[in-house]
Amino acid sequence: MNPEVLVSVRDLHVSFGAVEAVRGLSFDVRRGQVLAVVGESGAGKSLTARALLGMPPQQATVTGSVRMEPYELVGTPRSVRAALWGRQLALVPQDALSALSPVHRVADQLAAAVRSVDGVSRKEARARAVAALEEVGIPADRTRAYPHEFSGGMRQRAVIAMALLHSPALVIADEPTTAQDPETQRQLLDLLTHRAEATGTTLVLITHDLPMVREHADRVLVMYAGRLAEEGPVAEVFTSPRAPYTAGLLTSLPQPQAPFEGRGAVPTCGSAAGRDQPQPTRRGRLPSIPGTPPSPTALPPGCAFAPRCPLADATHCHTEHPEPQTHNNRTVACHRWHELPDHPAELFLEST
Repeated sequence: MNPEVLVSVRDLHVSFGAVEAVRGLSFDVRRGQVLAVVGESGAGKSLTARALLGMPPQQATVTGSVRMEPYELVGTPRSVRAALWGRQLALVPQDALSALSPVHRVADQLAAAVRSVDGVSRKEARARAVAALEEVGIPADRTRAYPHEFSGGMRQRAVIAMALLHSPALVIADEPTTAQDPETQRQLLDLLTHRAEATGTTLVLITHDLPMVREHADRVLVMYAGRLAEEGPVAEVFTSPRAPYTAGLLTSLPQPQAPFEGRGAVPTCGSAAGRDQPQPTRRGRLPSIPGTPPSPTALPPGCAFAPRCPLADATHCHTEHPEPQTHNNRTVACHRWHELPDHPAELFLEST
């Protein structure tokens, strides 16, 4: 495996009986980078995250490969996978209140996590727990509080501290700012990415929030109906999408007044310089992708996005699955990606 790659995912399938929710997904998670996984609800993002952690739902059947040298996380005994949790793999969940025990003080919960891995004394474990909470902005005099005595933002800071306790190689953050106000969201994502960088941890963000991706991620994986639609550097994908689905997602975003100076310093969608931004339609609404994503139980033949795609043709798009193709550090699964107009966002201007 390439030494720059921390986790290699190949031909990943996650199914529930005859229903496939993730269908032949392949991608790499690169060391020291932030990979964002995006797509509409039902795209398979969270199931992919669970597979990366070696924690699929109990009813799921997982095939393919999720390799984190020297471990293969698909098909290995649970005891092997569990030995990695907290040490090499960790999760920042979207619901911190459910993740934390309601009957134990926050610092005590982190101290128990320290002792379970390192076997140190209670005094040392507590000191390390308090220090970890202080590093994420929770004062020492609040660390003896119970989770219900914290605000939502403070609880999320606590689970970030817990995930990073042992500087794991990989942290999965599954919608980590859900139900937070915009300012708290920004603070939490800044904290998470900065702390991950400080500890040498690679981060995978599962999210719907494309502006957050633009600011905080290095690469983005766009999923649709359990498959890869597009993957590549954020700056390139957001500036020049190659998959019609990606173009549709970006077109529906309200555009900033000036280029966003975030992690990727990304111009707005529409042109390489961000000049030709999508404008509201005559009815005062932004363009959007028509229709809704298909149910995993009733997928259309051919490309799953074809019924919603303005570029789809009857020859290939409605009859054949597009296989992912990699060109110059970008991967795209679309029969007609090379036929997109200079400004792909224009495809959806007439749809609204």
